[in-house]
Amino acid sequence: MTAIPLYQLDAFTDRPFGGNPAAVCPLDEWLPDDVMQSIALENNLSETAFYVPEGDGYRLRWFTPKIEVDLCGHATLATGALILEKLEPGREAVSFETRSGTLGVKREGDMLVMDFPALPASEVPMPDGLEAALGKTPLKFLRAVKNMAVFESESDVHGIDPDFDFIAAMEGMGLIITAPGDGSDCASRYFAPHAGIDEDPVTGSAHCTIVPYWAGILGKDDIHARQISERVGDLYCRMNGDRVVIGGKARLVVEGTFLL
Repeated sequence: MTAIPLYQLDAFTDRPFGGNPAAVCPLDEWLPDDVMQSIALENNLSETAFYVPEGDGYRLRWFTPKIEVDLCGHATLATGALILEKLEPGREAVSFETRSGTLGVKREGDMLVMDFPALPASEVPMPDGLEAALGKTPLKFLRAVKNMAVFESESDVHGIDPDFDFIAAMEGMGLIITAPGDGSDCASRYFAPHAGIDEDPVTGSAHCTIVPYWAGILGKDDIHARQISERVGDLYCRMNGDRVVIGGKARLVVEGTFLL
């Protein structure tokens, strides 16, 4: 049998059972793609991250139970936390080469922060059937890589019970729903049935689109975002030109070995 180290961390939270759980597998060299996809399916979490050494940092890849994805925030935060807080605690920062370019994770006060590309959305016509699929009419509908529907209040976002089949068939990658927050600058949820995830608990990559929108609406660069899934997660974000700095915490909850 081949033994693969396996860790699970809850990202964008400082407590067990909150935020978004991600599995992280450090590797000396890549496994076959189909094996990594099977491990991700076996883990059955929103994402499983795999990384190998490359230069002074690492090459990082992310798999949902169904597909490999181009960008994942919570699993990047989880991987950075694993390296900086457990495996290499003397380091202050780590960089990852990914499908979305170089991504960094570094210490900033009592949090870890990531530097991601901003993916601002443009307003587009609302798809036919969206109102029926959500049970409520958005104030606006926008699209970047991900779709985004804007609502009036956090209670609107919390109360939506969507038609996942409709969302899976939409152009673009899933659907963000967002509104002004109660106790935060903005609240959101994210649905990704196209990737095998009906609702992702806390989605760093979605905030590459959420944060530019609310920064523009609110007229400020620092945004406290809260994703209001059942697990709830807090993201402390900052616009920095064409980048979004995303800060949060992560809690290691599982250590083990995957046996192949």
